[in-house]
Amino acid sequence: MSPIDTALAALDLETKVGLLAGQDVWSLPEVPHIGLRSLVMSDGPIGVRGTEWTPDDPAVVLPSPTALAATWDPALARRVGTLLAQEARRKGVHLLLAPTVNLHRTPLGGRHFECYSEDPLLTAGIGVGYVLGVQDGGVGATVKHFVANDSETARFVLDAAVDDRTLRELYLAPFEAVVRAGGWAVMSAYNGVNGRTMSENGLLQNGLLKDEWGFDGVVVSDWTAAKTTAGTALGGLDVAMPGPGNPYGAKLVEAVRSGEVPESVVDDMVRRVLRLAGRVGLLDGVDPVVAQPPPEVDGDALAKEVAERSFVLLRNDGTLPLASPTLAVVGMAAEQARILGGGSVHVFPPHVVSPLDGLRDRGVELVYEPGVDPRTKLPAASGPEWTDPETGETGLRMVFRDAAGAELGRVLLDEARTGWIGRMPVELDSSLLDTVEVTALFRPLVFGEHRFGVAGIGDFVLTVDGEVLFDDKQVAYDDDPAAGILLHPETQVTAEVAGPVLVSLRHKVWVRPGLGTVVGLTLGHAEPGPSDDELIRRAVVAAASAQVAVVVVATTEEVESEGFDRRSLALPGRQDDMVFAIAAANPRTVVVVNAGSPVEMPWLDDVAAVLLTWFPGQEAGAALADVLFGDAEPAGRLPTTWPVREDDAPVLDVDPVDGVLTYREGLFIGYRAWQGRDVRPAFWFGHGLGYTTWSYESIEVTDLATVTVTVRLCNTGTRAGREVVQVYLVPETPLPDRPTRWLAGFASVAAEAGETVEVVVEVPERAVQGWEDGAWRTLTGTYVVEVGHDYGDTRLTAELKIT
Repeated sequence: MSPIDTALAALDLETKVGLLAGQDVWSLPEVPHIGLRSLVMSDGPIGVRGTEWTPDDPAVVLPSPTALAATWDPALARRVGTLLAQEARRKGVHLLLAPTVNLHRTPLGGRHFECYSEDPLLTAGIGVGYVLGVQDGGVGATVKHFVANDSETARFVLDAAVDDRTLRELYLAPFEAVVRAGGWAVMSAYNGVNGRTMSENGLLQNGLLKDEWGFDGVVVSDWTAAKTTAGTALGGLDVAMPGPGNPYGAKLVEAVRSGEVPESVVDDMVRRVLRLAGRVGLLDGVDPVVAQPPPEVDGDALAKEVAERSFVLLRNDGTLPLASPTLAVVGMAAEQARILGGGSVHVFPPHVVSPLDGLRDRGVELVYEPGVDPRTKLPAASGPEWTDPETGETGLRMVFRDAAGAELGRVLLDEARTGWIGRMPVELDSSLLDTVEVTALFRPLVFGEHRFGVAGIGDFVLTVDGEVLFDDKQVAYDDDPAAGILLHPETQVTAEVAGPVLVSLRHKVWVRPGLGTVVGLTLGHAEPGPSDDELIRRAVVAAASAQVAVVVVATTEEVESEGFDRRSLALPGRQDDMVFAIAAANPRTVVVVNAGSPVEMPWLDDVAAVLLTWFPGQEAGAALADVLFGDAEPAGRLPTTWPVREDDAPVLDVDPVDGVLTYREGLFIGYRAWQGRDVRPAFWFGHGLGYTTWSYESIEVTDLATVTVTVRLCNTGTRAGREVVQVYLVPETPLPDRPTRWLAGFASVAAEAGETVEVVVEVPERAVQGWEDGAWRTLTGTYVVEVGHDYGDTRLTAELKIT
């Protein structure tokens, strides 16, 4: 008998079922008598949070998943995974809840920035690299959200109606690639698919994932997604999180004893948990997959490299790279960089290099103007103006109290923003916790009417200088824990401040079934300031007197985040007005777009250059400075097609009708849907200029065991660069109800100025197959193989016959 079977045989029913239901928000219980230690999980995908959500436990923050996909480099994704495994080990985490391989079905998707691409092949390549890298480090990766979780609106309850061909060829394809590459865990989505919620979807979780694909790992629920006991167990969900108190535990024991769920089903579920525990080194008698971790990775250096490799130069009249001009730097995001998206991806970085920091560190002569504020919520109170009223230390004091008002503990916050679930940042029994109070002495730099914000769920009392400004309850937007904990509503109030004042925000904590005690609040603050018109005027004056204006525009957490879909692709606030005004004052205006997904750029033809930096992670400014001045090339290529206007996008539907979201567009998403339309996008899938030019010289196609495309190309510019060679297939005779052209392979290659290089691109068998009549069928016929710089820029062609 194997060690896993031996361990399983030593467990009684209650203990077995206990391994299938979390013992808390993030972990499974230990079972000492079989040598099993507790398995700890944590969110990703751009940093490892650990079990505490606090600035006291920072993590390396990498660029957004859209940025990683923009590198078109699975090998780089694998290095990212190795770094994240290193971070996970440091934090005692064994299973990383990432990556997200749902597709960019629509640019309005709220977690668009957290997914990779509109194309399943590119998504699969980056996703497989990421998962293998994490597992190279001896940590499990959890590919999610299985499946059709491509929008956020009503994600708990919506049913995605997707035909089998579309499901197989698009949305399931990245999951299949990860599973067949050896992934250890899959997260089941909140939503339903074709009439059955994913937590209970035996057709997909048992029949497809475990039986057809041969997946031998663990299927874990999204947090609080499991709602039933027998239906969930029989539907293929192995682990229900969080616990205790979810539908497994005592309820599953009862279901087994009543005969509703065979104990053999439970045994299979437990065997999978034990197998995962063995793989990550938590089960005695089982050798871990990785006995010795890989060499340590420099997290700061890799974060910077990924950022540089991901930046996409959308437009350039030759202004970039810069020489050594005087700069006017404009935009709040230049000083307060938005390095990551909102929601469960959020982690606290050890430091942040803002664009302004990066340029100043370089010694660039510059002036800075913040321009207009795009945020609708106030920033969290922070800075040297806020001090503990008792000790005088910089920061805001938070005191934890029980129902009788007795103090349970205290902590000093760098900023007045918290997000703790279950486990608090100090040792206390969270079941006793009743209220928390944030207090600080605020010494204003500017006198006048200050704005204060109360953000969070539950009862709050805000007092400024002894006056109660807010005493009321705030309710969640909906029942989504992410929206409730991270995207809380905010009430803003004002107070005249003419000197030091004592500020206090008291909050009765929120208890959510399945999650326990939640402390999630923000004390916001903004000092008096000029109007938007005046801020734009100041920015224009600065830009007019500089040789080059660098304008950093950005989305906000209220625009791109888990928990809701976007309602507009326009930049928030009056940022567009600001760019138009600056471009009119200085023809050498470079716009840096700090956004994780597509935005409208009505000023595109009026500016000298546009550089897309995505959400660039903690080394944002260091990478930006190097790219602007040419020390590094913006080597990224778009992983999704960008429209000129929101209304031009082929798919905008994110709202279920009577609970059903119908994927009526079928296979036609992204560039597939733009094909043959009268309206053209602003930038095609795969677009990116870089700082050099490329000549595609020859192509050779071979069809032996595997179809390969060998491309010879030359760097015809005056500097080193990187090119992404993209291979598309075009059926000579159009196939009914299918796209006329699709991505079939890609490869990234670097070359020095004047150097000729050769790259071989493998075309996977699935690229010439379709799901027809319940099986994969080869789409026989003659194809034109098109190779080029992006979807809209073909450089070479050849013929391929598929029989």
